[in-house]
Amino acid sequence: MTGTGRARPGETERGTLDKAAAENFPVAPFFLPRAWRTDLMAVYGFARLVDDIGDGDLAPGGADARLLGVPPEAADDRLVLLDAFEADLRRVFDATPRHPLLRRLQPTVRRRALTPEPFLGLIAANRQDQLVSRYETYDDLLAYCELSANPVGRLVLAVTGTSTPERVRLSDAICTALQIVEHLQDVAEDLGRDRVYLPAEDMKRFHVQEADLATKTGGASVRALVAYEAQRARDLLNEGAPLVGSVHGRLKLLLAGFVAGGRAAIHAIAAADYDVLPGPPKPGKLRLLREVGVTLRGEG
Repeated sequence: MTGTGRARPGETERGTLDKAAAENFPVAPFFLPRAWRTDLMAVYGFARLVDDIGDGDLAPGGADARLLGVPPEAADDRLVLLDAFEADLRRVFDATPRHPLLRRLQPTVRRRALTPEPFLGLIAANRQDQLVSRYETYDDLLAYCELSANPVGRLVLAVTGTSTPERVRLSDAICTALQIVEHLQDVAEDLGRDRVYLPAEDMKRFHVQEADLATKTGGASVRALVAYEAQRARDLLNEGAPLVGSVHGRLKLLLAGFVAGGRAAIHAIAAADYDVLPGPPKPGKLRLLREVGVTLRGEG
């Protein structure tokens, strides 16, 4: 590692939260009540940090490892870091956590009576990423999304006090769809991390080899595979979309934004003729706004 300097704890916290601006959809948009925004950003800080640990994208200098009590010789061991992070998460519920982002989360957990399970699911997903890099079947991928994506929607419902079994079911469909869309956008990037989130059985069905995913542009078979997975994501979004109509006010707009973000991203992938290998197809703002309108009206 070259001399990039050491990040101070406050810088580490700020850098993690700043990544919210790069997400596909607003994490805590301005139109929400301030208390919701505060708590959603606290949840986001947790989710972003655990993903950064799992992806090896922590700020340089080892500040996060030191905050978690991980010795310097293990600071690059993601499984050790995830174990330490889980131990610190448990302190959120019964003591005082070490990491500033978890200390920031503690008041949210207490205000909203949040449980450890969704947070532990996100940690488990990142632990799985260190051990599993390929998925044989679509059901295997769905089980991964149950850990990596669905807890986020469940936390949004819990923070806003709107969780019911049916809303959780609909939210799970939306979150799984958004995770699949993200995987489709990031095929090339994920392959660079030696991860493939396209089910092996589907790759065989469409006669796609991993070598086909390492090219600069996708051939007909790769594009057909991506189109197939995109349709699955579209169907899941449509299945979950009634969640938007089940709530009111500003939460309705927030959830419509999540659904619309997924639909707009799928449209961008389709507009690229399902060729995701040159880079992630991204929707424009006008398309996103159009999809928000469609979703709010319950169309499509």
